[in-house]
Amino acid sequence: MRSITALFFLFCFLAPSALAQLRLGFYGRSCPRAESIVANVVANRFRRDRSITAALLRMQFHDCFVRGCDASLLIDPRPGRPSEKSTGPNASVRGYEIIDEAKRLLEAACPRTVSCSDIVTLATRDSVALAGGPRFSVPTGRRDGLRSSPNDVNLPGPTIPVGASIQLFAAQGMNTNDMVTLIGGGHSVGVAHCSLIQDRLADPAMDRSLNARLRNTCRAPNDPSVFLDQRTPFIVDNAIYGEIRRQRGVMRIDQNMGLDRSTRGIVSSFAQNNALFRNRFAQAMVKMGTIKVLTGRSGEIRRNCRVFNNGR
Repeated sequence: MRSITALFFLFCFLAPSALAQLRLGFYGRSCPRAESIVANVVANRFRRDRSITAALLRMQFHDCFVRGCDASLLIDPRPGRPSEKSTGPNASVRGYEIIDEAKRLLEAACPRTVSCSDIVTLATRDSVALAGGPRFSVPTGRRDGLRSSPNDVNLPGPTIPVGASIQLFAAQGMNTNDMVTLIGGGHSVGVAHCSLIQDRLADPAMDRSLNARLRNTCRAPNDPSVFLDQRTPFIVDNAIYGEIRRQRGVMRIDQNMGLDRSTRGIVSSFAQNNALFRNRFAQAMVKMGTIKVLTGRSGEIRRNCRVFNNGR
């Protein structure tokens, strides 16, 4: 109950800016089954593939940190017209078929009512709960963007310095605590290709047993993947922060958060208190979902999440 109350007050604090038309239960009258339709799609997929939580968390992050949470990432590239989806950092984003299925069912139940950006937000929220993370309410009422260009994409890489990452998050209205929460929480169920962790494998400070195990995995052909949280790779929890404190952070940015003076205290707090992490993660997810949203008459409600309504 405390976390729900905290989220309510957080939203009340955010609302006076550009968010007055985002609200809890936005589709209560226009599409009463909207949230349950999305939840059922996600649950059915999760039963077959628990990795969708990591996929959807990454999708929402990559969408919201480029021009805001407007589903611009979902637009398919076309000949002569590339989109965000076609650029480097987004090439490995997956889970679009989950959004497509939810959209198809929502269009059948409530045509032209539920935005693709809200579907992404709801689906990610539901997948977090299924993966053992916190359950929380999210305001809805977003509309879909009218632009998707690879030129707008400027996402952090796995070796970004902590200071640069703090600045990138600050540009989106997110603070240092939000950054540590979202990066660690997202990576608690994430994976990375071996090609992205070579700097960590060469780091003599890395835990020796973990280094040996990762090197053995990475000897396989075709750039295999490894779990970023070696303890509970399918659960959204605080275990990754404990791993970071023991020099067992797999990705450079994760380990650096445990070493940098501006973030190591937050890492330690989360490592020692899963309830604290869960509460902060829910708050940070709600906050991220409000970045530069379109509401009211701005943007559009796409009929197909992969193309703009005018067919561009």
